Amino acid sequence: MNDRPVPADASQSAEQQRFEYVDQFRGFIVILMLVDHCSFYFNSSWRDFDPFEPVFTSSGQAALRYASYLCAPGFLIISGSMIWLSYHNRLKNGFAPWAIRWQIIQRGLFLVLLQIIWVNSAWGGFRAFKPWHFGIIGCIGISMILLSAIVHLRWQLQLLIALGILVIHPLLLKIPYNPDIDWQLVVMQTFVDAGKFNKYPVLPWFAMATLGSVMASGWMREWKTDKQRILMSVAIAMLAIGLAIAIRLVGGYGNIFSWSRWGSISFFIDQKYPPSLYFSLSFFGLVILVVAAFMAIGRIAPRLLIVFTIPGKVALFFYVVHIAVLGLFSRRLGLFYRDGDVISSLFAAALMLAIMLPLCHWFYRVKQRSRNYVVRML
Repeated sequence: MNDRPVPADASQSAEQQRFEYVDQFRGFIVILMLVDHCSFYFNSSWRDFDPFEPVFTSSGQAALRYASYLCAPGFLIISGSMIWLSYHNRLKNGFAPWAIRWQIIQRGLFLVLLQIIWVNSAWGGFRAFKPWHFGIIGCIGISMILLSAIVHLRWQLQLLIALGILVIHPLLLKIPYNPDIDWQLVVMQTFVDAGKFNKYPVLPWFAMATLGSVMASGWMREWKTDKQRILMSVAIAMLAIGLAIAIRLVGGYGNIFSWSRWGSISFFIDQKYPPSLYFSLSFFGLVILVVAAFMAIGRIAPRLLIVFTIPGKVALFFYVVHIAVLGLFSRRLGLFYRDGDVISSLFAAALMLAIMLPLCHWFYRVKQRSRNYVVRML
């Protein structure tokens, strides 16, 4: 989640600047995530809202929720692209493939443990230790581990693997299992289905990370100029979104939500838990479009993106700290827990951002100097 685009050697400092859009985009999605989490803690709509049926009574509430849908696909795609970059840079520097894979695996295992030991309990303000849950951080960790096994493959093979998983995944959802039997619940909801144990099954999200690795081979090696990267990204994004719309028009393979007519709100309602093929392709396209936008803005007015660069450099630190602060303040102390509305959620997000930006700036400087294993992992 927080591997940074480090060049292969000092002579490639221009390359590092070229990948600044990675931090900027990552910062953008953690801020979107912050807004969503502030809504979760302070918005009264969450008293009755079921995330598995994402329908709202007002456009403001809908916008607040759906804006964050970019976050999980964005995290997985960027994670996959950074794994590709890390692997190939270290390979170029003479590291053995097995040693590089072991470093990636270690980071993946760290994320799984972080999910179990810290994140699960932080949501409730550390009122209780709750290891019996899996989530987005753990999903990213396992996806990293799996990607370490195929990151060396040509992008064409990785693309086939990713698309194959996305096509097969809806069929796997038909496998019957009893959620009251622990081992069946853990296996199915870790890898295939979504439910109380895990809303982010690994298989479709691993496919998204693999697509990120595919994009990295273009962004960071094949496409030599900013213009080429932007144009190719936009073309690929439009192709993915067009394919998603075509799939939705013929019924939305793997999507449980029906629609009334083209262009209606119902047409765009997605099944995120677990993601449908329509959701995966459309949000892959949207992520690539936003990344291309950051590339373009970075060329024209880079100072506009500074607010995103700061948290983007330490995105994992941002995640674990802001969840803990919100959990302690709202759940542990019981202050304003689900008492507000859209405006209250946005105000809380602005206040939290004012707290988190200087913390991120401080931690980034600490991380640059530190040799501590946990600090370096964050």
